[in-house]
Amino acid sequence: MTWLDRRRLLNVTSLLALGASWYAVTAAGVIHPFLLPSPAEVAGEAWDLTRSGVIFRFAGISLLRVVGGFLIGAAVALPLGMVIGRLETVRDLCDPILELARPIPALALIPLAIAWFGIGESSKLFLISYAAFFPIVINVIAGFHAVDPAHVRAARSLRASEVQIFRDVVLMSAFPYVVAGLRIGMGMAFLVLVAAELIASNAGLGYLIQEARLNFNTSRIFVGIIAIGLLGSVLSKTLLELERRVVPWKYV
Repeated sequence: MTWLDRRRLLNVTSLLALGASWYAVTAAGVIHPFLLPSPAEVAGEAWDLTRSGVIFRFAGISLLRVVGGFLIGAAVALPLGMVIGRLETVRDLCDPILELARPIPALALIPLAIAWFGIGESSKLFLISYAAFFPIVINVIAGFHAVDPAHVRAARSLRASEVQIFRDVVLMSAFPYVVAGLRIGMGMAFLVLVAAELIASNAGLGYLIQEARLNFNTSRIFVGIIAIGLLGSVLSKTLLELERRVVPWKYV
């Protein structure tokens, strides 16, 4: 059995164990069904939403919002993090601003987002991109700052051009940090998604969860939560696959 087969087996085992534990707790009646519905009840609710097409429509809307906000945040964070990570003067200038803004949660900016952008899509994209920005920029800064100068000097001694040094030494060295930042940023984007979709929204997984809460439909809440988890997991695995293709030696 290869390490990849073993890893997949352990992944499946952990999911089966989680499902079995969930079923055992609900079957034993330890927790009231309203607070923790059984897997069968959640599956039935998921089937109803699937047959009606609601889950696909809402998941698609949420996915567009998350990816859109994430790409905006990444488009700003990646070049900024590269410059700050490589230039000490720029790092000294930007560090106090980043450290001041980084602890401010995106949820605290909801009133400003509404005032600045209204209640349309722009305010939601702003909140999601803000949440994704800081994990990405911090990890990119760390990655480009951690490049070993000896590797750069070795490349220069071999008469590599500055473009080759950046592409083959600096970028490849920092790439695992970049992917880590992107994965964390994607997770933060999903964390803010539910709150962002509460801003005068009539569609999306966050809206689905909020509507289910108002209707005391716990099973539907679980369906929305699981759908968000599945979307986030697929996007995270996509980023890992990108890293595996760009820096395959990390997985040898």
